[in-house]
Amino acid sequence: MSSVVAGHAVHGLVGWLRRQRRGLLRWLLALGVRPRFLGWRAIRNIAPDAHVADTGKDGNITVIAPEQTVANPLPANITDRAALDPDPGWWGYAMRDVPTRISHAARLVTLRDVRVLAFPDGPKAEFTPAIIDGRDRSISLPQVRFRPGHAEMMRARPPVVEMGSAVWFLERVYDNHSHWLTAHLPKLLLLRDRGLLDRTVMPARRSAAMEASLAILDIDAAAMPQYETGTILKVARLTVPVTDRFDPRLLRPVRAAFAQGAQAPAAARVFISRARASGRKLLNEDTLWPELERRGFERVFMEELDFAAQVRLMQRTAVIAAPHGAGLTNMIFCPEGADIIELADPGYPNPNFYALACAMGHRFWLLAAEATGGGHALHKDLTADMTALGDVLARIDGLRGPA
Repeated sequence: MSSVVAGHAVHGLVGWLRRQRRGLLRWLLALGVRPRFLGWRAIRNIAPDAHVADTGKDGNITVIAPEQTVANPLPANITDRAALDPDPGWWGYAMRDVPTRISHAARLVTLRDVRVLAFPDGPKAEFTPAIIDGRDRSISLPQVRFRPGHAEMMRARPPVVEMGSAVWFLERVYDNHSHWLTAHLPKLLLLRDRGLLDRTVMPARRSAAMEASLAILDIDAAAMPQYETGTILKVARLTVPVTDRFDPRLLRPVRAAFAQGAQAPAAARVFISRARASGRKLLNEDTLWPELERRGFERVFMEELDFAAQVRLMQRTAVIAAPHGAGLTNMIFCPEGADIIELADPGYPNPNFYALACAMGHRFWLLAAEATGGGHALHKDLTADMTALGDVLARIDGLRGPA
């Protein structure tokens, strides 16, 4: 082999290794290789309470709402709690936990001399934040923790912005529709009530739905400090709201904040279609639709409605039927007492929409749908049981009267 060819081969190999670096680092970490052997200091995760204890009077924790356990009803078509899946998965709680789900205390935690950094993770470039204190420890918060990509980011020496005092409310994938409505807007309203919005750091990149929601709430995002992904924010005194994503004490004020003026009684029945989505389509939707239409449902494609139109639609909606998906999050805007029918894969027992329905005071119905295809459960298409759906619709007619 000539030296020129060998040189090209080595250059190509080096280029490939650089392109694969993040995946290789994760693979090495999964094998148990210690971070110090990969060229960075080990970052230890600690609870915010430990950081505050170390900083003494300079840090503090204010409890806004204490921990509480709420007695929630079973799904309306399920009579035995044991029928609910007990696996907490990656959510930290299971379907079976929802009837007595604990809402953790809502707190304002003040941290001293920390660095906030976020990098775009994975093929979807998902916003992924971490908070590192002066002792190189990661402050563990909901959806905020240190990952290998943060180490890579720090090694690259990105731009640094310094602030004396700030408020941080952003979690991982803040721009996801469900996360924005259930995890972020409640915190923003909490911060507004406490007069902290002027110091609250906003993401520099915001979706159209985010901008519309902020405008409806009369929050001027442009007047707030901005954070650009890929930079390090050094803050002498950082306040972080730590909240439970499905705490009714935080979610119900979101509905109230979007209710403007007198509203007519909700009577609409809405089927949220995923026929135009990339995954989790309802394969027998066309077979089911005549029965839904006969019972007064209108079929909607949420991606065709702007945010304000989605809110208005939900404010007049009394019954929602939909496959598992972000569109169901819009139940947050329905008047209390709506009927929510979720068609879901029992092999992927995600409790979030059940918990959200309970938090908003809605009646929840859970219908098993058969999943089809390989890969992650979120990408599998579904087939609903027409008889089971018809039975639930008939029961709703019995409770509400025909449409």
